[in-house]
Amino acid sequence: MKKFAKIELEQKLKEARKEIEHYKKIAKETGSICLRETEALSQLILWRKQAEEELRENEERYRTVVEDMPAMICRFRCDGTLTFVNSAYCNYFNKKEEELIGQNLFQFILKEEQNKVKNHFMSLDQKRPTITYEHQVIAPDGEIRWQQWTDRALFDDQNHLVEYQSIGRDITEEKLALQEKNKLEAQLQQAHKLQAIGTLAGGFAHNFNNLLMGIIANISIMLLDIDSDHQHYKYLKNIEKQVENGSKLASQLTGYARVGRYKVKTINLNQLLKETSDTFKIAKKGIIIHQNFSDNLYGIEADRGQIEQVLLNLYINAADSMPKRGDLFLKTINVTDKDISGKPYNPKPGNYVLLTVRDTGAGMDKETREHIFEPFFTTKGLSKGTGLGLSSAYGIIKGHGGYIDVDSEKGYGATFNIYLPATKKEVKKEKELPVEIIKGNETVLLVDDEDMVVEGCREMLTKMGYNVSIARNGKDALEIYKENQDKIDIVIIDMIMPEMNGGDTYDRLKKMNPDINVLLSSGHSINGQATKILERGCNDFIQKPFNIEVLSEKIREILGKK
Repeated sequence: MKKFAKIELEQKLKEARKEIEHYKKIAKETGSICLRETEALSQLILWRKQAEEELRENEERYRTVVEDMPAMICRFRCDGTLTFVNSAYCNYFNKKEEELIGQNLFQFILKEEQNKVKNHFMSLDQKRPTITYEHQVIAPDGEIRWQQWTDRALFDDQNHLVEYQSIGRDITEEKLALQEKNKLEAQLQQAHKLQAIGTLAGGFAHNFNNLLMGIIANISIMLLDIDSDHQHYKYLKNIEKQVENGSKLASQLTGYARVGRYKVKTINLNQLLKETSDTFKIAKKGIIIHQNFSDNLYGIEADRGQIEQVLLNLYINAADSMPKRGDLFLKTINVTDKDISGKPYNPKPGNYVLLTVRDTGAGMDKETREHIFEPFFTTKGLSKGTGLGLSSAYGIIKGHGGYIDVDSEKGYGATFNIYLPATKKEVKKEKELPVEIIKGNETVLLVDDEDMVVEGCREMLTKMGYNVSIARNGKDALEIYKENQDKIDIVIIDMIMPEMNGGDTYDRLKKMNPDINVLLSSGHSINGQATKILERGCNDFIQKPFNIEVLSEKIREILGKK
């Protein structure tokens, strides 16, 4: 606006000067001032007065608009010296206009970004008169903030660069919001990937456990027929031990696949933490364990064995990051869903127990953090780990309706936060299972679609003295039970079967006989389905692979209650 007014004034003055020069020439030739020259002079004075008034008004309007704008506006020379600043600019940097004019704008820009800013506006010319860019500045309170600026190069009539005019705004909140959005999107994408891998891991674990079930069943039967002096006894026991190790490996996969909690009881997490950490401290003397437990911690409904596995995996992970010495901090506290913020998950309303496990180890870089919960991912090398520890912990916590995340930077240790749904139910003591074989003479209906499992379990049940009927699927089980309901004392049902799964089979059998005895069996249960079936009245659950001692105890425990 100011520029246009100035151009118009200069044009008028130029025309007036041209005309007055013409009349001066006439006056010189005639030796007198004619009337037209007088009028021209008067017109010149009038035009000049009007132009100056218009220029003043335009400058006033221009300054008012600029001053009232919320955006920051400034002008500066090539070296960064400020020649003009508006009120918004002054307010942002908490300085008066007279304190800024003549000062260098680079004093507010981060040192490492000054060259970048200078290169931006120095690149402007007639062909490219404007440029928009972002950079960080130091606010008056010392905080580092983001700004966005649009620079324009200003030229005179001879196309010489005069100075630069810049309009800017603070975009810190937008930047932070975008960073948080990108972070949550990345975490969500990671969660979806882990879920897909979990489905694959769960299917593998189920089939692997069925294979182990066939092996351990045959081993158990062979061991019944020989004594410890037999030449093959120690070899059979070694095979049995290796099957148990294989079962532990599969259990880590089923844990990652978060496919159910098998022995859910109300437990005191503080007590479990104390027991496990005290034991771990004996083995790792170079690590100092700090315990900070809430006195009034809520109970949790959980599978004690699986939570112990989570804790052990976290302890081992911390110890591996502190090979010589270090500190391990364990903390528990009661929280609610409202306290769980800034996470890539949406917690269900209610109370939670928060367990924080923090170490002073080597920490992790971004790439490691993104893969830390994936199965078979390890930074230790294939000879030192399977990469299933933390992936199993992730799945187990998910299977318990909880949440787990990690916060870590390279060189600054790692902090794992675990949120588990809280309960106010009373904590009950667990009893240990006997190891001897308890025989019986009742009739058992065994329902399973895997040949190796059927043959192995039938042999074990027969050795224990039971009469055994076999059903290869849910439909066959319903027909057999319908015809022999008065003779069948207990049904052992596999969870995963084609056409009709274990849950549906149980529900149909329960309608036939509300007092039916059912032992649920599987390598895993999908999405905690086993727990739901138990809540519907199923007597108990046995996880594959199981040996003859565990099976005998489970059956007698159910039938002994009747």
